[in-house]
Amino acid sequence: MLLEHLNPWHRPASEFEPTAFAALLFQAPVKLLLYHTYHLLTYLRSTPKPSQQPPIRVVCISDTHNHTPENVPDGDVLIHAGDMTNDGSAAEIQRQIDWLCALPHREIVVISGNHDTFLDPRTRPSLSGEQRRGSLNWKRVHYLQHRRLSLTITVQHKDGDQVHTRTPLLAAEESHRRIRIYGAPQIPACGPMSVHAFQYERSRDAWSETVPEDIDILVTHTPPKFHLDLALPKGIGCEYLLREVKRVRPALHIFGHVHWGAGQTVVWWDKAHDAYVRGLSIESKWTRGLLNTRLWLNVVRVAYRGMRELLWDRVWGGQSPNTIMVNAAQMHGTTGKLGNSIQVVDI
Repeated sequence: MLLEHLNPWHRPASEFEPTAFAALLFQAPVKLLLYHTYHLLTYLRSTPKPSQQPPIRVVCISDTHNHTPENVPDGDVLIHAGDMTNDGSAAEIQRQIDWLCALPHREIVVISGNHDTFLDPRTRPSLSGEQRRGSLNWKRVHYLQHRRLSLTITVQHKDGDQVHTRTPLLAAEESHRRIRIYGAPQIPACGPMSVHAFQYERSRDAWSETVPEDIDILVTHTPPKFHLDLALPKGIGCEYLLREVKRVRPALHIFGHVHWGAGQTVVWWDKAHDAYVRGLSIESKWTRGLLNTRLWLNVVRVAYRGMRELLWDRVWGGQSPNTIMVNAAQMHGTTGKLGNSIQVVDI
């Protein structure tokens, strides 16, 4: 296995493994250029500032698979984006709930992942009798399954590590914020439908007009396509979810599922992003995109529009509508061990 990863021409045996750079350079050279051009210009733009003050600190985790990460950062809200377990038994899920409830965060929100089998009535029969036995006690955890949640968070103004309250009246007005969260677990099929929870056929639209428009945080298990999901050569996230996120434009979108995609990025809903998605969606055959005029045009659009947006941001201080996207997977690839950083976002 190690030799395969050292081989620059290695083609992954699974869609959840990254394709080596040299293999991508051969298979999809124009898309590789498009991908890196878009992400370089995105990286150079400034970080969005919280729309309201004081900010709410959101700690994001996912794909713990029965493990309990150490040194979880402090925050106002802790969100787990699914795959708490491996086998999905009631006992495994309860142990994760108990661990989450022992953390000091004021609010804890959880959705299911495809490995949390017990939570989907369609896949629960695949568990043994012992694995199905018992019921879950969610305690203070908010479990969201196609559900919207509104929370009032008490926060305080901070300068560095100092907490400031100026007058009792002003402190009372500024220390409460209301956030709206929507969670949904469904994913494009990646395994047996009778075993993996909340799956739908990849060609099916399971998202359009399902997410409320007034939410601040969206929590899903699957990534939107081409975003923190091993976008090359084809992407394994959901294109219908991407359209829905673009329609709703939440401040924060948290997901997991694709362990190698862990991290966070800002998606700016502008014409550079439109060209990026269009370009990666184009299918190229034997020419590998080298003779595809439409693909090259989208590379040019990403570079031109991206530079305009970058100048507008850095020179004039303007910003397009945006969403912070976080792949919060804790599992490091397919190693079976935790290794990815816990993501923290202020909104």
